[in-house]
Formats: sequence, structure tokens, C-alpha cells
Amino acid sequence: FLQLTFPHVLSFKLKCLTAFLMLLFQLRVCSAEVQVFDVVGKHKAKLGAGHVAGALGMLWQFQKEKPHILRTLEMIRTHPQFLTLCVLAENKIAVMDDSAVVDMLYNVLRLTVEPHDSLVQQLVTEAWNRLDRLQLSTLSKFAVCLSDQHLHHSPLMGQITDILSQKLESVEDIRVLTNLMVSVSTLASPHLRDRLIERADALLDTMNPSLHRNSRRVVQFLRNIRYCYRPLLEKCNRVFLHGIGDMDAESIGIILGLYQSLQFNSCDFRLAVRERLAELSDTCTDPNSFSKYFAALGPLARLETREGLESSALLLVDELNPQQALAVVETLEETQCRNLQLITKIASVLHRNLDVFRPAEIARITQALIVLHYQSPEMFTKLRSNHLEVSVIPQEVAMLTRVLSMLPCPRVEETVTSRVKAVLPQCNLNELNSIAQAAARWARGSIPSYHHSTPGTYVQLLQVLSRCGLERVRMAHRLDLLLEELKYVSGEWFEEVLLEETMVTLQRLKGQITFNDLPELCMVLTRSGYLFPSLMDHIASITMENIHKIHYSTTYSILLPFSVLNYDPPNGEFFETCIENFTPYIGLFDPHLLVLLACCLAVADYFPESLIREIFTVDFLTKLDSQLETLPDTLNMRIRLRLMELNRAVCLECPEFQVPWFHERYCLQMQKKGHGVISPFQQQIHKMLGEVLGGMNYAKVAVLTPYFYTVDFECVLDRYMRPVPIAEHSQLQVTEEEKVQWGLGSAWKEQNELPAGAQRIAVDFLDSRSFCRNSGHMKGDAVMRKRHLEILGYHVVQIPHLEWNSMELSNMEAWKEYLRKKIFTEYSKCD
Repeated sequence: FLQLTFPHVLSFKLKCLTAFLMLLFQLRVCSAEVQVFDVVGKHKAKLGAGHVAGALGMLWQFQKEKPHILRTLEMIRTHPQFLTLCVLAENKIAVMDDSAVVDMLYNVLRLTVEPHDSLVQQLVTEAWNRLDRLQLSTLSKFAVCLSDQHLHHSPLMGQITDILSQKLESVEDIRVLTNLMVSVSTLASPHLRDRLIERADALLDTMNPSLHRNSRRVVQFLRNIRYCYRPLLEKCNRVFLHGIGDMDAESIGIILGLYQSLQFNSCDFRLAVRERLAELSDTCTDPNSFSKYFAALGPLARLETREGLESSALLLVDELNPQQALAVVETLEETQCRNLQLITKIASVLHRNLDVFRPAEIARITQALIVLHYQSPEMFTKLRSNHLEVSVIPQEVAMLTRVLSMLPCPRVEETVTSRVKAVLPQCNLNELNSIAQAAARWARGSIPSYHHSTPGTYVQLLQVLSRCGLERVRMAHRLDLLLEELKYVSGEWFEEVLLEETMVTLQRLKGQITFNDLPELCMVLTRSGYLFPSLMDHIASITMENIHKIHYSTTYSILLPFSVLNYDPPNGEFFETCIENFTPYIGLFDPHLLVLLACCLAVADYFPESLIREIFTVDFLTKLDSQLETLPDTLNMRIRLRLMELNRAVCLECPEFQVPWFHERYCLQMQKKGHGVISPFQQQIHKMLGEVLGGMNYAKVAVLTPYFYTVDFECVLDRYMRPVPIAEHSQLQVTEEEKVQWGLGSAWKEQNELPAGAQRIAVDFLDSRSFCRNSGHMKGDAVMRKRHLEILGYHVVQIPHLEWNSMELSNMEAWKEYLRKKIFTEYSKCD
């Protein structure tokens, strides 16, 4: 029977195969979506699983090849034949192979089919049932699909994380690995995190450098886990530099955003980006590409380029969709734009589309408009009433509360404060800090007769905040999580309520400190201004034990609290060990970071010759100038100030290096901006000094020294400790050569300023900023200032605010006696 029927079966199978291939061929020769739909409509009864999968794949491929602005996803999704394909796909899922199931899920999600659609849910369920047998490449694609559906924390993603952990060593494809890394980043344990980083580091060396998307996903993984692992970041950065010529504005913007989140800066990349974006200027003319181009180039551009960008934005602003308008207004905020016409037009676009934004986006819009000084009571009223009082997610509540308190009218409804109180127990320290700043602002500006909320409401809110904050700090049991929460915490509330308890907790958890925690921990200590010798000794010990594991670029963060707080660990080798560690890599530092590092060491009285000579070269300073053009204005000003301070310190303390003083013009400009107004407090002290010394002409106020230090008060004592009158013309507004040399034994000093044997006295009042927060220990910058004034020829009398404002000095006579003792008695002892 089989022999008789076999030819007929074979013939039937051949006919079926021929029909299948012919239909598949018809689909594959289609050149547009309409042709695919035409084939589906004519042959829907004959379509098999392969045809359906192929048709959906082609539909996405056609869309993928189009620019975003030309894509027609909604038209495809609502087409009758697309619905036919979805129904057929549901019926044929069981007969599909593993890769076809995941490919179809990927394609329908890219075609913006909703996650709650029955086809998507059935495909996810089918792939889940086959999870253990999926190939790693298919598993990677499935993980991406789950991420697209925001299932990062689902049990299914947990199973994928477990499979990845088991099979990690067998992953050989960097694309497969990086997709899995990004997908499982929220579930990866510290141990798996380190293994993933190690594997990615190895595979990056084997990949084609032009495939920069793989490196971008590695950086995205590091951003997701909030771990700035610099060796891997620098390797990725080299890949980006190699492939910069193939990047578009969108890719560049994504990388810059990731770097910003990780607080990673690459001078070479920023300069290369600016050059690449200049090449792309003619291709970014539609609203979608221009908004990405504007967001990427705006913060890096020179002033004239930025003005051109703003002019182009004015022409396109009315065509921007809500998300594009949001990107533009945030860029205007970052660049501190003052183009009122552009700000007004972009605000009107945002105003028209407020209803489509999520609460977090509303917070970002509100902050940007406030920073840009935009004035529109109508818009701010709408922001407040329609959007700023509706969220219940702790992170969003914190953001919204902060911007709500920044609005022109600080009126707050009881529903808002009630909602804030309700979420406080769920907030982390950063969120509590944001809400505390808002509550303090409300309390200061509240008027009971006008506002619904009374000052007592805000006081109660601050009390609850303090209770929640203290409880969270005391309950902390993981150092890494605590440091993450403290990363951006600062301000009066934290300093007054939580700082001391935070230090106690850090001391309690110091057994968990590893060399990876040192940069974040040291930044917390630096911002706090709190001197904790036992904790800092422990940090120094861990640093020295692990010095060869510590990346050279993190040395600055580690050294900073020791320099700022003027603390040198007892072993006496801490600074030298750190200097030895980074010295071989001086040429690899970003210019601005090298300046900060050198200035930090100078405050602590360390001047490594190789470091100083590297900085004060024409090539380095030229590169630094180029980098400063790409940095935000605040950071730019900070680096320029630090370079001046370093230049001054080297000139005064290391004349053997023969570094010239080249900041004369800069200091004069800063002096003009400062205006030099004498405060009532200074006038009062000046009068008292006049009575102590025998006349107002024996003391001068706000005296400018060579190298542009400003001394609070200056007087002169002769060899017999008698005050010497200070002539009006000796305000030290002298020539450039004299300013540089005065105090260093020049003939001008001896002949024109002081009688033989006389001594200049600098009376400096030290406020709380000059001391550690928890003690009278003087900070490093105050110590360096005294050191420099002494080199300039002064005897320095420092008057701490704690002594001046003490109960013992409660009247005018006591203050004058205190000044007399400080100036005459201490000088005589020193003499």
C-alpha cells in the first residue's frame, strides 16, 4: 500500500513546498508595505507560519530604513491586513521555531503593537515556556523585548539573569552580551556585575572598533548600575573616538547623556564631537534631527555658533513635537540662554502640549522655565493646578515638590502637603532632601493671612522629614546604597539634622569600605566639611593597601577631603603614595582634572615637579583652553579660578620651577566684578583698630596684595612695635613687576614701603567656612593663604569667628583688648 501511495504523497508534498516557496518569493520581492498587504489579502488562506513571520519582519524592515519623520507606524498598525496577520500569527505560534517566536515578538513591538495586545502576550508566554532551550542570541533578543515592555523587574527577567549567570563564560558575541547586560542591569548582583564587566572588557578587545553601538550599551549598563568603572569607560571612549565619523547627532547625544550621568568627562571626545557635529549641520534640518543636533551641540558650542543655533531653532520651533520641544528647552536651560524671543516661542509650544507630558517631564519643564526667567502667570497656574498636584510616586513627588516651591507664588494646597507626608516613609535621602528644601522655602515665604497653609504646617512637615531622614540613616546597613543616596545630598537641612548621624553611620559601616567605594565616600566627606580622623585614617589605610588597583583618575577624589580638611594621616606617606600612583599617567589625564588635582595638592603643600611642569607648558594650556570652551560655564569658571590659584601657589612656593605669573589680567577682571564694597562689619572693625593703634590712618581695610590676595586689614609696626602710619598711596596698586616681586626681597619693598626693621601685619577674620564643621580645625585653603601671606612678608594675625563672637567678647572694650593682644602680644612672641 505504501509503495502504491508513496508517489502520490511525494507529489502532494512537492506541490505544497512549491506553493510555499512561491508565496514566500512573492513576499520577498515586495518593495513596500502596500505590496506586502496586497499579497496577504490575496493569499490569507494559504499563509503559513513562515509567511506570517516573514511578512511582519518585512513590514518592520521597510519602516526601519525610513527616517523617523517618514515612518508610518500608525497607518500600518491600523491596516486591515495587519490585523489579519496578527490573527494568523496567534493561531500559528505553536508551530513556530524558537527564533521565529522571538523575532515575531521583536517585530510587532517595533511596529508599536501595545504590550497588552493578545498577540504580544501569547508570544511572551510561548517564549517563556521555551526559555531554557533558547540560544543565547535568541535569549538576548527576548530580553530586549521584555525591556521594551518595562518588565525589568519581572520574575521572567530574573530567570534570564540566572541563565546568563550560568552561561556567561560561553558568550562570545559582544552584541549578545551587551544586550543582555542592559536588560538585566537592575537585577544583577554585585558579583554578577563584576563578572559582566570582566567579560565585556575581554570581548571589547575582539570586536570591530567601528561597531560603537556595542560600546554604547556597555556604558548604558554602567549608567544603569550607577558604577563609574573608569578602565572600561576609557576603553569604550577609545571606540567612540574611532567611530565618531559614522555617528549621527542622536547617537552622540545619547553618549554625552550617559557620560553626564556617570560624571565621566573626556576632553578628546567632546572636541571630536564638536567637530563631527559641525560636519552634520547641513543634514539636520527637519524638526526631529535638528532637536537632537541642537541638544548635542548647544552645550559644546562657542558663543557665535550657539547664536546661530538659536536663530535656526526660531525658524523650526513651531514644527516641534512635545518631546522635541522638551529637549530644546532643557538645552536652553543648560546653556543659560537669554534669547527672550526663542524662550517665549518654545514656552508656547510646551504650553499647548502640557496635557501629554508625564509628571517627571512637567517637573523638568517647570525648572527649565524658571531658570530661564520666563514670566507667564497663566502657564505657571496651569502647571500647578493640572499637573503638579497629582503624582503619588515618591521620586516624582520629590521632583514636583521641589519645582512647586520654585514657582512665583508659593501658595500650596493642603492636598499637596498631605500627599507629601504620605510618601515620606518611602523616600530615599536625596528625595527627602529635595522635599526639605521646598518645605523650608515655603516656611520662609508663607503669610498666614494669604495662604491656605500656615507656617505651622511646614514646621510639622519638616519635623516628619527629620524623623524619616534620621530613621533612614540609622537603619542603613549597606554602605554602597547609603553612598548612592548621599551622592547629591547637601544643604542646610542635611547639615543641621542628618550630618552628625550620617558620620556615625559611616563610622559604623566602615568595615564594608572597599577601594571601589573610596571616590564616592571621599566626595561625601569633602562636601560635609566634617573632620572624622579615625574614618579618614581608615580610608588612607585602604588606599595604600590597594593603591595599584585604584584607577589613576580617581586619585583626585580620594585626596580632596584630606586637602580641603587639612588632614595628613599619621603614617606620613599617604600623599606621597598617591602621587607615585598617578605620576606615570600624567599625560592621560583630562586637562581640567589635572589642574584640579595639582591645585588640591598645592593646598596640602605638595608640588610634584613632573605634574607642575606638565601643566605649565604651552601645549597643555592650549589644550586646556580648547576643552574649557566645551564645558558648562560654572565648571569653566571654576577651572580658570583653580588654574590662577595654582599659578600663584607655584610662583610663591616654588620659584625654582621658574613658572611665570600670567594671571594679572584675569585677576583684575575678577576684582572689577567684585566691586570691593566695604561692609558695615569691616567699617566697625576698622574704627576699633584705629582706636587700638592710635588713629584710623594706622590701618587700612581690604588691602590688595601682590598676586591678588585681599587682606581684611593691614597695619605696620616698626622695630619697636610702634604703629606706623600707612600713606594713602601705598594701596599696593603698583606695576606688574612690583606686584610679582614685592615681599620676595625686592629693592622696591625696602626703599618705598617700609622703614628698616618694620613689619607688615595682616589681620584676617576667619568665618565658619575656614574651619571644619565639627571643630576649630582650620581648613586647607585658610592654611595655604596664611602660608602665602607670610611669604609675601606679612605677619598674619588670624581671628577665628568663634573667638570673636564668644560670650567673653560681648562689648566694645573686650573686642579692642582682644585686638590689642592679638596684634602686639602675639607678634612680640613671634618676633
